[in-house]
Amino acid sequence: MKLSFIAFFVSVFTFENASSQNAYYKLGQQAIMDGNFKAAVAQLEKACLIDSTNSSALWMLGYSYYHSENYKKSIQIFNKEILITPTDAMAYYYRARAKSYLGRDNQITPAEKEKFMVGAIFDLTKAISYDPNGNENKYYQTRGIAYREFGVFKIQSTGHYYDKALAISSLKASVKDFEKILADNPGRTDIAALLDISKQKLEEILGRK
Repeated sequence: MKLSFIAFFVSVFTFENASSQNAYYKLGQQAIMDGNFKAAVAQLEKACLIDSTNSSALWMLGYSYYHSENYKKSIQIFNKEILITPTDAMAYYYRARAKSYLGRDNQITPAEKEKFMVGAIFDLTKAISYDPNGNENKYYQTRGIAYREFGVFKIQSTGHYYDKALAISSLKASVKDFEKILADNPGRTDIAALLDISKQKLEEILGRK
């Protein structure tokens, strides 16, 4: 009798938890559709508290944190989502975007800037490898910018963080990414403009003695 009651209690609790999570999940999903990302965060945090292994809820929470400009929290959540779904290209993409924003913060140390910049490039390379025929132009464009920013960082830094050879290598990689997009989309004037910037930065470094 006692065991039957416990089994009944557990089943009801599980059902209630699932129903609650589903409600928070749907409210969070609707908030995202409405563009209210702070409201989405509030709902999806509750959904993830009930079930921290729901990759869809985690993905939407990371996405909502990103659009709320809470990049550190976005990275933390996408870290969890990627552990569950390690081939999720778009999770790597948004984690890279969050890292890129943090890497532009001039209030952080050079070590932190380098960590975020290199991390963004790593994530975008992962995204390309897992989704080579999907959103690859988006990934290559973002990585091209990330390579350029890292190259500029390495040439403008001092002491241990200055590295001309790495700056040149990174800018060449940036040029290559933009050229790849233009090869398939010759009408992309926005990419042509980005390519010109990377080439200019590369020429400036190569011209230095």
